[in-house]
Amino acid sequence: MYKLYKKEIDLGDGRIITVETGKLAKQADGAVVVKMGKTMLLATVVSAKEQRENADFMPLSVEYKENFSAVGRFPGGFLRREGRPSDSSILVARLVDRALRPLFPDDFHAETFVTISLISAEEESMPDSLAGLAASAALSVSDVPFEGPISEVRVARINGELKINPSMEENEQSDIDIMVAATINDVMMVEGEMDEVSENEMLEAVKFAHEAIKVQCQLQIDMAKDLNIVKREYVGDPKNEELFNKINDFSYQKIYDVAKKSLPKHERSDAFKAIKEELLETLSEEEQEEFSFLIGTYFHDVEKKAVRNLLLDEGIRLDGRKSTDIRPIWSEIDYLPSAHGSSIFTRGETQSLTTVTLGTRMDEKIIDEVLEQGRDKFLLHYNFPPFSTGDARPVRGLSRREVGHGNLAHRALKGMLPSGEDNTYTIRIVSDILESNGSSSMATVCAGTLALMDAGIQLKRPVSGIAMGLIMDNEDRYSVLSDILGDEDHLGDMDFKVTGTEKGITACQMDIKVDGMSYEILEKALNQANEGRNHILGKMLETIDAPREDFKSHVPRIEKIIIPKDMIGAVIGPGGKIIQEIQETTGTTITIEEKDEKGIVMVSAANKESIDLGMARIKAIVVVPEVGTIYKGKVKSIVAFGAFVEILPGKDGLLHISEIEHRRLKTVDEVLKEGEIVEVKIIDIDRKSGKLKLSRKVLLPKPEKN
Repeated sequence: MYKLYKKEIDLGDGRIITVETGKLAKQADGAVVVKMGKTMLLATVVSAKEQRENADFMPLSVEYKENFSAVGRFPGGFLRREGRPSDSSILVARLVDRALRPLFPDDFHAETFVTISLISAEEESMPDSLAGLAASAALSVSDVPFEGPISEVRVARINGELKINPSMEENEQSDIDIMVAATINDVMMVEGEMDEVSENEMLEAVKFAHEAIKVQCQLQIDMAKDLNIVKREYVGDPKNEELFNKINDFSYQKIYDVAKKSLPKHERSDAFKAIKEELLETLSEEEQEEFSFLIGTYFHDVEKKAVRNLLLDEGIRLDGRKSTDIRPIWSEIDYLPSAHGSSIFTRGETQSLTTVTLGTRMDEKIIDEVLEQGRDKFLLHYNFPPFSTGDARPVRGLSRREVGHGNLAHRALKGMLPSGEDNTYTIRIVSDILESNGSSSMATVCAGTLALMDAGIQLKRPVSGIAMGLIMDNEDRYSVLSDILGDEDHLGDMDFKVTGTEKGITACQMDIKVDGMSYEILEKALNQANEGRNHILGKMLETIDAPREDFKSHVPRIEKIIIPKDMIGAVIGPGGKIIQEIQETTGTTITIEEKDEKGIVMVSAANKESIDLGMARIKAIVVVPEVGTIYKGKVKSIVAFGAFVEILPGKDGLLHISEIEHRRLKTVDEVLKEGEIVEVKIIDIDRKSGKLKLSRKVLLPKPEKN
């Protein structure tokens, strides 16, 4: 038997969120089911009883999976079974991970697994907006140490009104779409896309989301209290104050002085390593062996303290910049002669080589997921090879980080692409990071903009991006940093990426690692980011200030023609015979899509001549013959009473024997042969059958009468 515990949240518009525990997965350390309408998520948490030895990080794994059975569908593929997580599932898992990870105790290092499963869903639901609540609630009802709770909601602005957790259809109409995670007191994470909104509009949406999150956090607090949850005791990291003081006394000033020299990344790293080697020489072999892990941990703590104090006390960053300074920028377009569009964007020690490839509808990505089916004609792939940071390690498969960074850049750019009939191409951007020392995803946005303009894509407006950081002791002693380095991200308290045009923000991603950051600090970061974005955009426009007027000569050409729905079959032909013949003889690729009771025909080829030939063939098929029109047609067959002449592909008419010549003929083959080209005129069209009656003799001069 089971003992069910349930609590509800009223969203105020008739929708109820239910959180229950005690019924499913009782052998997990914590398990809850979160339900809204017919959408249900099962979240479980299991944590190892023993700490991972000598770990200086939280070994947390968050998995999000969507079961096809949740919507009564079979998975695709030969096995008819769910496979590896889709990109969208990876992105949901990353959102939850980033919200949870900062809230585990610093000295808690037990392997912890959080699994969120979509077990039931409505077609228009967006269950990712409930995933954070489900994961945090599972932790809250478990004995796993956790300094939450948190919750996560989606906030969308639809026709000027903000709404929590909209439906998929509602969200498609929004001009703000962001996910916000927070504790009852502090915002922890923000990610989303916007239609060029202002900093104040974005901040308003974050505040609106936080109010809804507070209610969801209070529910979890009440659950834990009602269930008398007691967190487990664990053995934290060993402490040795004497050793820490020894390392601090020896290393602090040396590290401070090196940090002040504004050295390049690798030189600075080597200098810090040299200080550590000097430190080890002051310790006995017994101390080094016994306290190996603590020595590394304490040295890192001292390094962090020295770098932060240098910035807060003297306003000096690791590379010598002031807090608002942007690193030197250079960029170049058309670097790769065979690519449809290419660019190099370099900011400090971060560099992206980006390409744009233009394709047809056949190149679109086919989406077949639990709640989303369709096609995507804009793809962006981000690659982060080990050599970009000077690491000597093999290249593995695609990482979750690469999926996440690529998605952020995708969201930043997609709203500025030409839409509808203005863009007939499938677009693929590939960003290869060749150097990295902070904000490589923002370099991807900048390089992507340049490459799109180089390719001749008529962007509505160019997009730039910047990564902001924060070093904070308290609300009165802090520094907001523009264009952060990798070390400033690692040692700092915030990573806030903002992209946008001269008009407003198009995407953002924020992770906050400290409690107590006020909205005033967040507002300052947004305004400072705006200044930085505009500076970067100005540098980009020095390289190319507008998209090319035309595509490059080697870009495949695409033209579109709209045909009546009932003519689609005529263009395709029996078994695809006609469309295949057109493609083979004209060197084109043709796709046909039925949309809004019309046929959308896309014709693509490597050159304009082939396009023109293909278009002419299609137009000839779909044209509606009219009485009086003259055609040159091929004699397809000869019968006793006349000949059938093909005047257009797939359209035959009867040329009666009496209409071949003015004189009387005994047989048709006196004048015509099969395969012969003959000029004819339509003299009648049968209203019921649509059959064509042709004449040759009306085009011939009448013989003179004797």
